[in-house]
Amino acid sequence: MNLAPAQTFLPERTSPRLLGAVWALLVINTLGSQGADTIIPIPRPVAQMVTMGAVVGAFVLALLLNPRVQLRPSAYLLLLTLLLAVSIASSARLESGYGALFRCFRFAMFVGTLWLVSRWWDDWLSLLRHHVRAFAAVLFTVALGLVVAPGMARPDVYGGRIVGAVWPLTPPQIGLYSATMTGLVILLWLGHKTTRSSLLWLAVPGIALLLMSHTRTALLGLVGGLVVALLALASTSSRARKVFGRAVLITGVSAVVVGPAVQTWFRRGQDDLGSLTGREKVWDALLSAPRSLDEQLLGVGLTNKSFDGLPIDSSWLAVYQEQGYLGLVIVAAFLVTLLAVACLRPPSLPRAIALFLIFYCVIASYTEAGLGDASPYLLNLALAAALLTRTKETT
Repeated sequence: MNLAPAQTFLPERTSPRLLGAVWALLVINTLGSQGADTIIPIPRPVAQMVTMGAVVGAFVLALLLNPRVQLRPSAYLLLLTLLLAVSIASSARLESGYGALFRCFRFAMFVGTLWLVSRWWDDWLSLLRHHVRAFAAVLFTVALGLVVAPGMARPDVYGGRIVGAVWPLTPPQIGLYSATMTGLVILLWLGHKTTRSSLLWLAVPGIALLLMSHTRTALLGLVGGLVVALLALASTSSRARKVFGRAVLITGVSAVVVGPAVQTWFRRGQDDLGSLTGREKVWDALLSAPRSLDEQLLGVGLTNKSFDGLPIDSSWLAVYQEQGYLGLVIVAAFLVTLLAVACLRPPSLPRAIALFLIFYCVIASYTEAGLGDASPYLLNLALAAALLTRTKETT
């Protein structure tokens, strides 16, 4: 997969060039450190050192860019800081071991870096460009692994779903990066902020990788987020109205012609979709586990998002497990705040893109964890917050 040339996006105006490096390091930090086997074996401690070093490097570089610590007021970042405080309070009891404190430090570096780069949130198009390029670079490593070692990139242990053979990425992670990048590029093209060649070079491979990842949540998030964004753009963009109309027509025809194939893709050969492929068993066990009052209010501290050795696969239950009812209230608060601000903003491309990111995260939160700790979801929401707090339109 080739990346779009730099000239297809509008040039930076106010943000420093190194801001892209800071954002790329934040993305590297969210890659995770476990997944399928890779072409060159990467021990998990080494992967953890890379991701941890990335967030520390991002914080140091952001501090060098903003030595006077000039911060932009943000309700989202304030609530994220409160969530960090709850995480530290719950993790300090060491119910989840010393690893919880390690994760708190990583979370603190992540939030601190977002505060430091908030100074440049006015330059929303540059931030979007950095975000798309970083996600495209991640997907480039996935495509490279597919070309170099197709057997390792689609192992039987994952049912033939594509994984990261260069860096250990799981199918849901690839689905997240593919869907997010594809949605952003489509909306930038609709808003005349990038070219058709960029759309072809980025969105088409992104959709292909999304389909090969067989990640239903990511596909639903992409479709749902784009529908909301297109409706938000419809009043101001004739191109958006045409695309929306054609999409509705194509969807209707496809439902008749390829409906059975779509059903087969969604089922993935599984017969337990009613129980969300076994997730409900973990959820029921988590909710029925005895908890003290402190654990109900503050949780047990930051973990690897698992319960009894099984992945939780739900942002809301993961937050309840790790940060308790206080964490749930804070997460709900920053999502509601972002949605409320988006509804109050006049129609524009930044508002539509912010709505896409917010709705994608809301949809994915049901079956994917990530709203309570440093993750691509919180990075997406930080970008949405930047889009909604801008003071001027880039032309």
